Amino acid sequence: MTFLITLAATCLFVFICKSLIRKAPYAFYALAVVVVIVFFAGEFIVYPRPVHDVVFLLVQRCNLALALFVIVMFVGVFPRDSFIGRWLRPIRAQLSIIACIVSLGHMVVYVLTYLPRIGIAIPTNVIVSLIMAVVLFILLILLGVTSFDAVKKRMTAESWKKIQKLAYPFFGLVYIHLMAMLLPAALKGGKAAVLSVAVYSVVFIGYGMLRVIRALLDSRKKAEETVL
Repeated sequence: MTFLITLAATCLFVFICKSLIRKAPYAFYALAVVVVIVFFAGEFIVYPRPVHDVVFLLVQRCNLALALFVIVMFVGVFPRDSFIGRWLRPIRAQLSIIACIVSLGHMVVYVLTYLPRIGIAIPTNVIVSLIMAVVLFILLILLGVTSFDAVKKRMTAESWKKIQKLAYPFFGLVYIHLMAMLLPAALKGGKAAVLSVAVYSVVFIGYGMLRVIRALLDSRKKAEETVL
């Protein structure tokens, strides 16, 4: 499945470039903007087939942004003092911002696709997905903007934490959005859709379970430290 390949490649890229992302985050934000611009330029430029396919999968199918969000999600599953925690927690905000930038390209495409269809009969699953997309867009902007250090420093710690906790419903809505688009085809026996539903379900439901376990373990550890 293309998403799993993208996720594996993105994980490798993040691990290799961790130090660079930490030192020069705006260079990677600019790179994300370039990726989106290249994608939109495809409306006016005929790319070689391999280039078109890669850009389509990364941006229009949102595989790159989703892979980055999955990495950001699962970092929170590992203990802070673990290798993964120590290596990736310092760049979670930067990865979120990169993912938000690429996601905006994906969202703009679908808004432009469905706007002309307003007033025309649209399948229920598409309507549900569009509603989810609007909510996701709002959450994306809130989470993305407040991930910048300059904005974070101007906020109280309490306010910032409250907004960042919106990441949990955001991840949940991403899963619902995916299911709304894929389940109808999967229920009709579409092999690609069935595989996608299975993969995304393992990723998101698995994350939810692991995150709850991590929260319980952290809470227990904190209670034990308080007693001591």
